[in-house]
Amino acid sequence: MLKGFRDFILQGNVVELATAVIIGGAFTAIVTAFSDKIINPLIAAVGGADGPALSIPLKEGVPEATLDIGAVITAAINFLIVAAIVYFIIIVPMNKLNEMRKRGAPEEEVPPTTEDLLGDIREILRNQAASTAGPAEGPPTDGPVDPNQPPRH
Repeated sequence: MLKGFRDFILQGNVVELATAVIIGGAFTAIVTAFSDKIINPLIAAVGGADGPALSIPLKEGVPEATLDIGAVITAAINFLIVAAIVYFIIIVPMNKLNEMRKRGAPEEEVPPTTEDLLGDIREILRNQAASTAGPAEGPPTDGPVDPNQPPRH
């Protein structure tokens, strides 16, 4: 049970996900400061002086009934910044590392098919029968023998 859990945890996808969550959390403060101090003032400049940037009041006098499109744009920009940082700092190097591991790993040997194994067994049995039978009888065949065909081994 613990071995299965260990194998699950050590899979590349789980490690990548955990790393992405940690790095994303660490960069949240940086991205939030960037958004609050640079992006929000730019969006506010577009909105004008008569209220929050890119907001649409649905009911006058009720601030909760306001669609704040600027906040949605800021959140989308925050997400894109965090995703880019995680991708370029974590995922790209991890993929290159996995690629290098694959290049250094020996190629796996292709296991024989059932037909190959059965053919080998048939040949062994033929050879055993030929060695126990005398030269007068000859090896058993699967059908009529064509003298023009080379022997099968």
